[in-house]
Amino acid sequence: MSENKLLVQRIGLISLMNLLTNLGGIVLLPILTKNIPVEEYGIWAQVNVTVGLISVLILLGLPHSMIRFMAATKEREDIQESFYSVLLLVALVGALISLLLFHLSEPLAVYLFDNNLAVTKILPVIVFVESLNAVLFNFFRASQRIKLYSLFVFISMYLSIALAYYFVTAGWGILGAVIGLLLSKVVIFVIMFFLILAEIGHRVPNFGKIPEYLAFSLPLIPSGLSDWVINSSDRYIIGIFLGTAYVGYYSPGYLLGNIIMMFITPAACILPVVLSKHYDENKMEMVETILSRSLRYFLALALPSVFGLSLLSWPILSVLSTTEIADQGYMITPFVAVGMLFFGVASILANIIGLVKKTKFSAFIWIMAAALNVGLTVFLVPRLNILGAALATLLAFLFVLASTAYYALGLFSVSFDYRFILKCLFASLVMSLMIVFLSPKGLLEILGAIAVCAGIYFLVLWLLKGVDCDEVAFIKNMFGRGS
Repeated sequence: MSENKLLVQRIGLISLMNLLTNLGGIVLLPILTKNIPVEEYGIWAQVNVTVGLISVLILLGLPHSMIRFMAATKEREDIQESFYSVLLLVALVGALISLLLFHLSEPLAVYLFDNNLAVTKILPVIVFVESLNAVLFNFFRASQRIKLYSLFVFISMYLSIALAYYFVTAGWGILGAVIGLLLSKVVIFVIMFFLILAEIGHRVPNFGKIPEYLAFSLPLIPSGLSDWVINSSDRYIIGIFLGTAYVGYYSPGYLLGNIIMMFITPAACILPVVLSKHYDENKMEMVETILSRSLRYFLALALPSVFGLSLLSWPILSVLSTTEIADQGYMITPFVAVGMLFFGVASILANIIGLVKKTKFSAFIWIMAAALNVGLTVFLVPRLNILGAALATLLAFLFVLASTAYYALGLFSVSFDYRFILKCLFASLVMSLMIVFLSPKGLLEILGAIAVCAGIYFLVLWLLKGVDCDEVAFIKNMFGRGS
């Protein structure tokens, strides 16, 4: 099997699982918003963004090191040493930080979680388990076990949905949703850990690889924190200025715009491993080809999605949540969707910086973007309400894209097919006219409009010769026999 075909198959598999997990987030939205008050849904959003923040601190960027250095590792002893060194170090740091969070649960409940102390006391346990799970998930990525990685991501999402549904409909409210989230993470940890244990055995590590791993990963912590600041800190700022109810209004629109991420996540999972291997083997032409194709396919899917999500934001939110949330939050979606488009292109180009091990520059970009985002959010939210937070997010991602492109393209040449991008934009505009004409309202009308408009988009793109026969044959490979 050719390497190109294998790459496309893996990206195709992760794309399918990522689609299903993103749909899971959409499925969870009505379960919560239709069964608990909007203030409690705001608490749910705060829990998730807090888990994301603390996990970044606990992980020390080490999953990135696992992917960068374990991809080419063959010896069982080296794999054991790398995995158990990272897992035990993360467990130690996670235990310390989780204990600190538990000690601070009362003030955190007052300032961030609408005085819900029970939820705040469960939060440290979720953070600890989530950090360990991140190491296990990335073990499968580093060893290129993409089917297992995808399967566990899928199980984790839908198990949390099932448990949240059970507890919330049983009358437990937001506390039940959080308990369901914790139980799902514990179950998936146990399954993954014992599977890895059966595969590689156990070993007491000597932590000899940790200095090299930390030298690579520590400069990425500011990038991870800054990424969190841009994507999630706006919930904190909205909560402080406007209250948790407005976090509840903001989050569904953000969730909808964030669907664009499902087109970049597969490449983000696969590209670092594959590109590192080719780069280390001095296959520069292959590196350029993979980067160029990744940009092309991402834009072909993301551009029409930005148009579609922006126009369908209100009807989708009104079906999945409440009319009140739709009225308050539908304008958030276009800003977030465009921001995620910028972020997706920047993420692909950022692989160049990782290949040449210039991670300090990535850290600088994200620190500056985070500072810009926080400053703009604090300035705009009191003036423009939740729309100000969405605008700040868009501008921060625009800065990330411009800075990353400027630096990365100076290190490595990547071809951009601007004619293809224009064809995608034209096809998206034609598709948008059909959305306006149909003006769907209910769930079935929305799904029908999405199907029709997707067909129109690809038909127009085909007529414009945006996709040729060779490329169609290449894409079909993802449906062949995978790894």
